[in-house]
Amino acid sequence: MSRDNEPVKGQWYENVDDEETFRVLSVDEDAELIEIEYLDGEIDELDVEEWHELDLELIEEPEGWSEDEDEDEEDEDEELDEDEDEDDDWDDDEDDWEDDDGDDGRER
Repeated sequence: MSRDNEPVKGQWYENVDDEETFRVLSVDEDAELIEIEYLDGEIDELDVEEWHELDLELIEEPEGWSEDEDEDEEDEDEELDEDEDEDDDWDDDEDDWEDDDGDDGRER
């Protein structure tokens, strides 16, 4: 049924039978696998035979969907990593208490 609609990375499709919308994330021609992502973020793989059995229609990118959403999440993760690096600096200061002879300057 879907022989007219070959899988294209980044293209959106609707499975007419299930009324599910998804986009193609990748096409591995060697392994004959197609990785797809549904609107809810679930990722699935289909083999070429499964793909061709689907009744698919090409559709436009759904409203409110943006590939930038993934990039925004990655940016937030990077900011968190930077904050963690700053927090790690406090334990570097402990070394400053010790003299060259290993004495931390405190009386015992």
